[in-house]
Amino acid sequence: MKKIYLLIALIITLFSVYPAESGSAGDEHVLEYLIAEALQNNPEIMAYSRKVEAFAQRPSQVTSLDDPMLGITMANLPLDTLRFDQEAMTQKLISVKQKIPFPGKLGLKGDIAEQDLAIAGQEYDEAKNRIKANVKSAYYDLTFVTRALEITKRNRLLLAESLPAAETQYAVSEATQLDVVKAHIQLSGILRKQILLDQKKETADARINNLLGRHAREAIAIGDFVPTAMTHSQEELTQAAESSRPALKALNLKAVKAGLLHSLAEKEYYPDFDIGVSYGQRDDSGAVNRPDFFSAGVSINIPLWHRNKEGRKVAEEKAGIDAALQQYEAMRNDLIFQIARLSAEIRQLEREAELFKTGLIPQSSISYETILSDYKLSKAGFLAIIKSQIERSDYELEHYRLQVDREKKLAELEAVVGQKLY
Repeated sequence: MKKIYLLIALIITLFSVYPAESGSAGDEHVLEYLIAEALQNNPEIMAYSRKVEAFAQRPSQVTSLDDPMLGITMANLPLDTLRFDQEAMTQKLISVKQKIPFPGKLGLKGDIAEQDLAIAGQEYDEAKNRIKANVKSAYYDLTFVTRALEITKRNRLLLAESLPAAETQYAVSEATQLDVVKAHIQLSGILRKQILLDQKKETADARINNLLGRHAREAIAIGDFVPTAMTHSQEELTQAAESSRPALKALNLKAVKAGLLHSLAEKEYYPDFDIGVSYGQRDDSGAVNRPDFFSAGVSINIPLWHRNKEGRKVAEEKAGIDAALQQYEAMRNDLIFQIARLSAEIRQLEREAELFKTGLIPQSSISYETILSDYKLSKAGFLAIIKSQIERSDYELEHYRLQVDREKKLAELEAVVGQKLY
């Protein structure tokens, strides 16, 4: 009997469903730090930032006039003598020409460039939201696999420390050889599970490092897990998405840009102007004083081929407006679906987690206590206690996984809505 109680004490001492937390910071603070680092160093985010900077240079370019043209010409120079004073019409000409678009064209081009800049800004915000969601998802994956590793190691330690006592019991005929063999098989299964979890943890660390723009494979510290509250209704989420989702805003801006392109295409029916002035200098011939010449002129383009060019361009941009509006409506409808899907999945995870919390976990604890009592009365083998403990820890871990999966769905929902929800 003394050996039995020693084995029971060993099991109770070594086994704990949740190990002591090593982190002192909560998930929220750790995540804030990781997200801030990702938004600063992630290559994709940096690329979008540079894209915005590039588009910011366009408005002033497209609203400026083309460079004026300076011309220098020798006109009517006689080839027989190559003298500038022989013929009265020989001149040395200096001319300046400037192209001036029809009024309104430059303004429309500037408005289009401003829309491109605004679209790039929304795409930048969309990328930041996507990276935030990815960091959260990767972090919660790491949180779960870290917890699973801790529990698996404790299960392994429990079995490893219990085996000598079980073998001693077998030696004195207080346990069967089958119990000992099954215990060794159970231990091998736990060791294999630990190997797989070690690999998953390395992958999770590498994924976060990649999102943070780190080149080295650094271990990521995790904080204390605290489930977040979610109180928004599906209708509130839909309204928030329609007003906040950067990708949806970008499509709306593209529809506005398409309208501006259509207006600019209609403006192409109107001519541009080439305004030029020239000065012609003539050399005097003997007693003849030849005055210099001054010339000025305006030329315009004639849309002679408007049916094949300008007219087609107007039709093209009109179709672009319709396409942009349809893309906006398609994404809006998809947002409504995504919000409904994620809300349903979150509710399902919450119900499952509640089932584990109020049903399976307490029931597994009752089962463990029952088997422990039977073991004391020699009605159950020690392996039954081990299996009951592991089963209880598996239920606790599954409950934790459901909570983690809920956090990942919440992160995905935030990205869909386009704003912080909690």
